[in-house]
Amino acid sequence: MIMLTKLNNEKIVLNCMQIEMVEIIPESKVVMMNGKFYIVKESAEEIIQKTIEYNGKVHCYRENR
Repeated sequence: MIMLTKLNNEKIVLNCMQIEMVEIIPESKVVMMNGKFYIVKESAEEIIQKTIEYNGKVHCYRENR
């Protein structure tokens, strides 16, 4: 799960395993596998980094092996 910020500053927590794609419009539009979407302040790069960090915690990945 990753925490993101909607345009109205509301925090949301999304299951990053359910993200289908991120459109840059110039905000980030996070499209979920069920077709719902969220417009968030974080950049696509930030969303990717948060997803990598989350997966690293869950799957015990380590950078710089």
